[in-house]
Amino acid sequence: MNAERDLSPLTPGVVRALTDKLYEKRKVAALEIEKLVREFVAQNNTSQIKHVIQILSQEFALSQHPHSRKGGLIGLAACSIALGKDSGLYLKELIEPVLTCFNDADSRLRYYACEALYNIVKVARGSVLPHFNVLFDGLSKLAADPDPNVKSGSELLDRLLKDIVTESNQFDLVGFIPLLRERIYSNNQYARQFIISWILVLESVPDINLLDYLPEILDGLFQILGDNSKEIRKMCEVALGEFLKEIKKNPSSVKFAEMANILVIHCQAADDLIQLTAMCWMREFIQLAGRVMLPYSSGILTAVLPCLSYDDRKKNIKEVANVCNQSLMKLVIPEDDEMDEAKPSMTIPAEPTSEESLSKPEAVTTGESQLVQASRALNQPLFFPCSCERIQVTLNLDGIVQVLDYHLSDTSIGMMTRIAVLKWLYHLYIKTPRKMFRHTDSLFPILLRTLSDESDEVILKDLELLAEIASSPAGQTEEGHGPSDGSDVRPGPVELHVPARAGQLSSSSTKGLECSPSTPTMNSYFYKFMINLLKRFSSERKLLETRGAFIIRQLCLLLNAENIFHSMADILLREEDLKFASTMVHTLNTILLTSSELFQLRNQLKDLKTPESRNLFCCLYRSWCHNPVTTVSLCFLTQNYKHAYDLIQKFGDLEVTVDFLTEVDKLVQLIECPIFTYLRLQLLDVKNNPYLIKALYGLLMLLPQSSAFQLLSHRLQCVPNPELMQTTDNTKPSTNFKRTAASNIDYTELLQHFEKVQNKHLEARHQRAGRAEQLDRRVVL
Repeated sequence: MNAERDLSPLTPGVVRALTDKLYEKRKVAALEIEKLVREFVAQNNTSQIKHVIQILSQEFALSQHPHSRKGGLIGLAACSIALGKDSGLYLKELIEPVLTCFNDADSRLRYYACEALYNIVKVARGSVLPHFNVLFDGLSKLAADPDPNVKSGSELLDRLLKDIVTESNQFDLVGFIPLLRERIYSNNQYARQFIISWILVLESVPDINLLDYLPEILDGLFQILGDNSKEIRKMCEVALGEFLKEIKKNPSSVKFAEMANILVIHCQAADDLIQLTAMCWMREFIQLAGRVMLPYSSGILTAVLPCLSYDDRKKNIKEVANVCNQSLMKLVIPEDDEMDEAKPSMTIPAEPTSEESLSKPEAVTTGESQLVQASRALNQPLFFPCSCERIQVTLNLDGIVQVLDYHLSDTSIGMMTRIAVLKWLYHLYIKTPRKMFRHTDSLFPILLRTLSDESDEVILKDLELLAEIASSPAGQTEEGHGPSDGSDVRPGPVELHVPARAGQLSSSSTKGLECSPSTPTMNSYFYKFMINLLKRFSSERKLLETRGAFIIRQLCLLLNAENIFHSMADILLREEDLKFASTMVHTLNTILLTSSELFQLRNQLKDLKTPESRNLFCCLYRSWCHNPVTTVSLCFLTQNYKHAYDLIQKFGDLEVTVDFLTEVDKLVQLIECPIFTYLRLQLLDVKNNPYLIKALYGLLMLLPQSSAFQLLSHRLQCVPNPELMQTTDNTKPSTNFKRTAASNIDYTELLQHFEKVQNKHLEARHQRAGRAEQLDRRVVL
């Protein structure tokens, strides 16, 4: 009796029917409740209406008895129908108990709850929007319900709610975004499908600008793009495609900076579709946002550079990555070289805040375990409108160089990536040389190691970069950079050892001809580069054998050939490893005599008309003395035939080895080449070139009876009889002697230097032979 009184105004019959296990009886009770509530509405009796809803909620919908809960649900739906437009006043009380039943263990009850909520929402229409978040939360759970009937019912409710949102202009997007951001990270396929469907709906509503909140959900969208379901991936592709279209239409309102690192992360995804899509977005961002993307350059390069070495299986990603790389490179301008230092009085107040905000994106890690945190953190960097982006954006070279250095150092990285890195470094040295030279000391060792790369194209780019470093005016330091400079020019860890006594070689007898190899076109790094290049050749003989000539020839094209030969000769003069010095001199001599790139330099040496050419000859000669045969060939090239003859006379005092004879053989072959055409023609002028003929006969006498002997012998047999060649002008002076006299070169001193160097070589060979003999004895013992 007390119970019946407590449940009034519901009659005992209605109460019994509501708790009946048969649906039909509960439906009859619901109709009675609807009739009762209509009467209260007509009477404007709000207190009774609230009381009925409270009873249905507390005593039935939230009851422990399952049939009572079913009755409560149908009763609440009946109340909503009876209230009609006025149901909006009681929505909180109507909705909450129904949503609670969404979590019921009984699938039938979850279905009835879904049905009840459908009827409530259908009546209330736009009035439910203030409660949208709780409805969406409940629906997102039902979307993943294992029961097909419940799922089907939730889909009907979902469509109804979408229609209401589409029709209304009062949707609270700001309040909804946090819930969407949370739910978007669900791993359930149906929940993901539900989320994407809602994003597509909200995107299609003109009055809802979801683009403003894209940074909140972009990371989640890319994660959904990797779903196993083709249908969900397709839906996500469509959603992302729509967003990208919107971005292209209205780039001025897009928060590019807040989404940059999200794209950086997903451009490195293992899933091809995610990576390609993110890379396409990155391409558009760089092209649309321009220099706004510069603070994120290091992250972008981290993602883009490895893609450049992809094979044809990932051709699409590679092509888009290449566009990203090229577009990003174009954003670096010469003004970046001065931006952070220009007008300090104006920038000091704002600089700390700007630098702090722009440095954060550079330091973001690329771990997918931190996607959510990274996504939220991206709200920090400032967004720069197109009108003022050039003023506010600062290029952070430190981060970029660090990334480039890492990729160049990684031996597993592909060839195209290494080429791209070198192009980037070259571009930065061209556009921002002053800032880049702060990094040169750290980059120099890896650039030298790159000369050992397997790819000729990589080596060419590396040489271009090294040549730019060596010739850029920005690399000029206040200290000297000549051969006698200290450790500032030639750091210990990577230099050739220069003996203290080397300075004695530059005696006054050179008459000032031996000076610094650098010219105004070279900077303080040039000589350092030459030293370290020779050090590289010394420690890696295979590099010298396989690529030495190629590297030096390319450098002669990129830099001043005279400077290169002058500096290398000067360095080799001080080299303690005599065997390497001899090998290197032989290599340089072969390049000098045979390379088309050195045609001008050969002509300069051939005449020795200028002080500079004589200076170069003396410098080369002193180092060429490490190799007797190359020294003779240099004299042939410079038409110093008498000195060549004097040198060959000294060969009788040298230790004649198989290697020595082989080099003489090669010299004979060279004499027959086009380079020495002028020398062969001078054989016609027997009277004025007696020492040339004597020198050639000297070589002939050195050779055993080999093919080279026959070749040179046949050539000398063609020398005409001087009496037959005699002309009427017997008073014509010897041009060769005249040129030699005018050259003001102390050949006696040069000859003494040759003897001194060759004595050192003899001692070194004997020492090596002695060590080898001792080693053999130890092995026998």
